[in-house]
Amino acid sequence: MSTDDGSREALERIRALVGRELSGVDEAIRDGFRSSVSLVDQIAQHIIGGGGKRLRPLMVVLAGRACDPERGECVLAAAFIEFIHTATLLHDDVVDMSARRRGRDTANEIYGNQASVLVGDFVYSRAFQLMAATRSQRVIEIMADATNVIAEGEVLQLMNAHDPGTTEERYLEVIHRKTAQLFQAGGEVAAVVSGAAEPAQRALAVYGRHLGTAYQLIDDVLDYQSDPQTRGKNLGDDLAEGKPTLPLIYAMRQCAPSQAELIREVIRSGGRERLEEVMSAIESAGGLQYTAALARSEAEQALLALDTLPPTRYRDALAALVRFTIARKY
Repeated sequence: MSTDDGSREALERIRALVGRELSGVDEAIRDGFRSSVSLVDQIAQHIIGGGGKRLRPLMVVLAGRACDPERGECVLAAAFIEFIHTATLLHDDVVDMSARRRGRDTANEIYGNQASVLVGDFVYSRAFQLMAATRSQRVIEIMADATNVIAEGEVLQLMNAHDPGTTEERYLEVIHRKTAQLFQAGGEVAAVVSGAAEPAQRALAVYGRHLGTAYQLIDDVLDYQSDPQTRGKNLGDDLAEGKPTLPLIYAMRQCAPSQAELIREVIRSGGRERLEEVMSAIESAGGLQYTAALARSEAEQALLALDTLPPTRYRDALAALVRFTIARKY
């Protein structure tokens, strides 16, 4: 698959197509974060100030327009998808004991674990208030099922942590649940609120699932080869947390026995002390290339799903979003 530019400028070109809707999403997010409880407001402002790609709400508004170029209105849907994502990040950082995200201190590092968990709960509940405002039973059903699957994915990831026996199948199950599920729900919800027929709903659900899987697989690659200043994360964050991601799992299958044992030891213990040795083992085994190739396969399937939709500039932008996801370096 040929790839487009994975730069910030490439992403901004996609965003410009739905700039008005994204401004509405930003406003809905700010309104939704407001609370009479001062600590909630403080943490909310910290989260908003952290920026981020906001890829999920972008996908939702593009999907809505692809279903109905004239009237597709998905601002609320895009906002509650981002709220669910934000809540999972707040909880993830506590579980992973993370101190940095997007180049800044995490909320739990500044305000403590208790506040971070409780505000994460607030963000979850606010998301469901926005879902209710759509007055769509189908939307509620999709999101209720999705959040349950996401929670199961979080538990599965916890079970895999520090376990060098984690298989590729077990790992893919985690990312399908933990990451891809929210992309899938976002695509399907966008089609529902835009009044699209069931074939388009199914197509956008498939698109979202494969896009989300590709996105996470590229994240796995970037954990071992990105520029920390550009990405806002340290190299080897997953390794430090004892997470057996796909580059590690593949390397253990392919590299020399001594290198495989090294990787197993580091997964068990966590930490970055032997990061260079682990990166050398991954490189010699082709772990990053294998993971990137699987990401490209997922991207191809996401692109195929778009064939169900009528040809519009918004469908083209959804395709460009796939290519950006594969080419990005941050």
